Amino acid sequence: MADIGVDIQKAKAILASGELVGLPTETVYGLAGNGFDEDAVAKIFEVKNRPNFDPLILHASSVDRVEGFVTHIPAQLKLLADAFWPGPLTLLLPRKSNVPELVTSGLDTVAVRIPSHPLTRALLASLDFPLAAPSANPFGYISPTLASHVNDQLGEKITYVLDGGQCDVGLESTIVGLEAEEITIFRLGGLDIASIEQVVGAVKVMAHSSSNPKAPGQLKSHYAPSKPFVIGNIDELVATYREKGEKFAILTYQKDFPEVPDSNKVILSPGGDLREAAKKLFAGMRILDSVDVSVILAELLPEEGLGRAINDRLKRASVKN
Repeated sequence: MADIGVDIQKAKAILASGELVGLPTETVYGLAGNGFDEDAVAKIFEVKNRPNFDPLILHASSVDRVEGFVTHIPAQLKLLADAFWPGPLTLLLPRKSNVPELVTSGLDTVAVRIPSHPLTRALLASLDFPLAAPSANPFGYISPTLASHVNDQLGEKITYVLDGGQCDVGLESTIVGLEAEEITIFRLGGLDIASIEQVVGAVKVMAHSSSNPKAPGQLKSHYAPSKPFVIGNIDELVATYREKGEKFAILTYQKDFPEVPDSNKVILSPGGDLREAAKKLFAGMRILDSVDVSVILAELLPEEGLGRAINDRLKRASVKN
């Protein structure tokens, strides 16, 4: 298994040698490699078993560093960068030729983010290259929000995980770009639509695509546990599966079902706080995926604020069912 620690110099040496490390961001943990090194980027796809038509996000420590691999930042998107970087915002920007096509899946734009986690920002500032870093989990599975999650799934394939504690946001970044000169959200995430619209006005929200995505994380089936995952009216689902005599676990927003064992349920936020729910979502899904049940039952959250991004993840986790 991988070593887990807070040694930035050790992580830097591994990355400089062309190998990969797990690292924390405020959103989820990433599987990072030198974004300018095609061999390192190829290892990311290999370790994650990720299809190479799904582009990666490049991470940098500052706008000055970003300008080293994009041709420019359009004025509308610069407003968002000024308002929300560092933070859970990814921008789709026109790339320079020094960005490998494998990073962008051949697109003319590259996904770029400046994360706010202090450990990773310090690491990025010490490097002379950006880091390509999708979520540090096997492709399609639940994203990791603790260093131990990374080690559980990828620890045999990498040597080191930087431990930054639990991720504060718990959902992947919101991805924003331009579509026919209109500001478009390509992936819902940890920065809510209302915050974006306060800066740039009304935006378009792109439905996720099933193939050849224009941005990372747009695939229809994603973020899924290994067990069947069913969403619907939670009261009706519980009644149905109890009548069938099937062993189940439940993931709810606020409601408790006292008759369900504590080990078989996760309540995301008893007080109805969407930020708390987002932070606990992926960890809760992992817990329920590890218990002795045949199916996980879940409900959608209010379709507002971060609830829209949480519901996006829940729907994609349930696609196979």
